[in-house]
Amino acid sequence: MRLEINTYQNIIDNLREGIYFVDQDRVITFWNKAAENISGFSAAEVEGRSCSDNILTHVDAQGKSLCLGYCPLAETIQDGNSREAEVFLHHKNGHRVPVSISVSAITDKQGNIIGGVEMFSDISSRVANDLRIKELEKLALLDNLTQLANRNFIQRELANRFEENKRFNVSFGILLIDIDHFKKVNDTYGHDIGDRVLKFVADTFVSNARPFDVYGRWGGEEFMGIIRNIDEKNFVSQGNRMCRLIENSYIIHDNQKLQVTISVGATIIRKDDTAESLIKRADGLLYGSKKSGRNRLTVG
Repeated sequence: MRLEINTYQNIIDNLREGIYFVDQDRVITFWNKAAENISGFSAAEVEGRSCSDNILTHVDAQGKSLCLGYCPLAETIQDGNSREAEVFLHHKNGHRVPVSISVSAITDKQGNIIGGVEMFSDISSRVANDLRIKELEKLALLDNLTQLANRNFIQRELANRFEENKRFNVSFGILLIDIDHFKKVNDTYGHDIGDRVLKFVADTFVSNARPFDVYGRWGGEEFMGIIRNIDEKNFVSQGNRMCRLIENSYIIHDNQKLQVTISVGATIIRKDDTAESLIKRADGLLYGSKKSGRNRLTVG
């Protein structure tokens, strides 16, 4: 049975995975509906442009730009070998989204490589967060701007984690996070842009958190992550990963990238801790990150 080209396009358009085609110069020639949903970019905005032109601009877990170094799609167009990887794409709203990608070469009838295709799937904890948002809305514990848990919810969550630690000896830690030089963003670009920055930072936390961890807005440009059942090595790794993802996230304002960084104070519960002592220690460590040059995590 032979299918018409429109039928193939309709099938591709209705897949749950994002798919886009590029030519040999990595100029995008096709962009399906799932790619629009996952990335926030419409086909009209990206077709005819390079995939590295402030669109997906993939980075790895260390924040290294794949467009400037090892790019699976470019390598596949070069040698014809298919590749798979887990990377972080740039969403139109500014935040980073973890995706699983699979790339293959496109060839003509003679077997010559004429481009490539990338398929990508959202592997974030969005589903779990959507359920959490519904619960928070019912309890009026949601921050309206960022759609994160608000301070009241975070305080309740801390109390629950202390009780869990007391009864079952389940460890947890907190990440106290502050956006560096945020006042300068507001003063330079206005509060509307400042709100967009707060939103993409919050969305990066949501997209890259584990389903059972909680991130909330502690106040102003300050956030808190409550990280459950984790050892110090993985705890620090997760905090550093957030630093690198925020550093490599951006929004476009007046045709320019607007980027920010974060400073983090990270600490794990100790035997005699209270919520107050835990937060106070994290706050001191956050100050240490600021004093040491910002855009870093200090653990203690």
